[in-house]
Formats: sequence, structure tokens, C-alpha cells
Amino acid sequence: MEKPEGYFSDLFQLFSGKERELELYNKAFAKMERAFPQARVKVGKSQVSFYGKHLFAALSPPVRRKKEWPEHFLLVTFGLGEPLPSPRVAVMAEPYPGRFTHHVLVEREEELDEELFSFLAMAWAFGENKGRGSKAPHGKK
Repeated sequence: MEKPEGYFSDLFQLFSGKERELELYNKAFAKMERAFPQARVKVGKSQVSFYGKHLFAALSPPVRRKKEWPEHFLLVTFGLGEPLPSPRVAVMAEPYPGRFTHHVLVEREEELDEELFSFLAMAWAFGENKGRGSKAPHGKK
């Protein structure tokens, strides 16, 4: 996976004071690297973004959390062309037609499982096959 210069220092800054979340991130990143070796990664101010042709996933420490959410977790965010009917999706939004952003909370390493990575694989395919202007679901033009 392609990492930019300054990746590690930016990563430590993003996760500063959030050691449990950083530990989860490192485990998630290792799995992301195996699942999407051709992806690029970029550390931003609030999340670590993963790109193919387009952004397909992000991992982030919690910035805001709902009362009923756990104290420590990693937020896994990904986009699809339609809503994903899974109880694992904590929040879903449609920022524009044909784009549904899903947020999954990961509290334990065991939750970085095959099901979650199947969601991420769908997000990868969606990102690779759909331009921003297309309204076609799941990249079908």
C-alpha cells in the first residue's frame, strides 16, 4: 500500500492520547494492506483515508460519540451506491443521490472480520466503477 511521506508522524498526531484506538487502527491497517495492496493511504486531520480511483474507506478515532456508543472504538467509514441493511452500521447518510456513507464502530479486533471486509470490498468496487457524477447504483453505467 502506498503511504505518503510523513505518514507515521501524521498518524501519531491523529491518534495522540488515543492508544487503544491506535492499536485497533494498526490491526485494521494490516488487514487493509493485505486486502487492498494497490490502495493509497492519506492521513488527514480527522481520519485516515484509503483510495483507489476514488476514496472508498476511512478509519478514524472518535471525534464525537453518541451516549450509547462505547468509550473506545475505531470508526470505519465507507461509501456504497445503496443503503447496506446490516445491524453493524451505526450511522448511515446519503450526502448526495446515489451515495450512501456508512459508519461501523469497531471496539475489538475480532470485529475486523470477514463480514466487515466484505463491506469494504463492495466499497472498493463501488469507488473503482463509479465517478462522482454517475447516479447509477454500484457503478453500473
